[in-house]
Amino acid sequence: MNVPPAVFPDWSPYPDLDSAARAYLRDPEVALDALEGVLRGTQVLGFTLERFVNEFNGVWQEVVVCDGSRLLLWHGEDTAPGDGPAGSMISSLRVVPLSVITEVGCRRRLSRTAANHLRVDSVDVYLLLSSLDESSNGHPLDDPQHVVRQDALRFGKTLEDGGSGQIARLEEFAQLVASLAGRPML
Repeated sequence: MNVPPAVFPDWSPYPDLDSAARAYLRDPEVALDALEGVLRGTQVLGFTLERFVNEFNGVWQEVVVCDGSRLLLWHGEDTAPGDGPAGSMISSLRVVPLSVITEVGCRRRLSRTAANHLRVDSVDVYLLLSSLDESSNGHPLDDPQHVVRQDALRFGKTLEDGGSGQIARLEEFAQLVASLAGRPML
């Protein structure tokens, strides 16, 4: 059975995190409470939001905030059927200092309209971190299948998934992080 993709409200017109989260997330109070516990009044310089329905027909939600020295990543996801009482979800928070970002990349897919104007169809952003992501359990010298690579954070928006407003907001977020990454923290 093909289930049509879920369509969520657009958060891109909202300049502040509180309004955007309340317009877009299913569980904004959970996200905002978790983030406020770490922000403690620190100014939010930029943010991006994501939400989709996963293979278990549960909701996966993410908020990424930049406060000038850190990225705060909150995500909430419904548990799979049988992994807890009905309606259970997992809420997690990760704090990443901007000093561990070694590279910021932004890839745009452009197309030409009938009037020959360029249009951004999608944007993919990655933040390469200095930490390692091991994708197998063996030791690199004992296991030839052992793969070690740098950890990365990835974000994407398309015209179909978010629209032009969210594409533009994600590009702004990537530019903000790129302008701060690699600079000395005072």
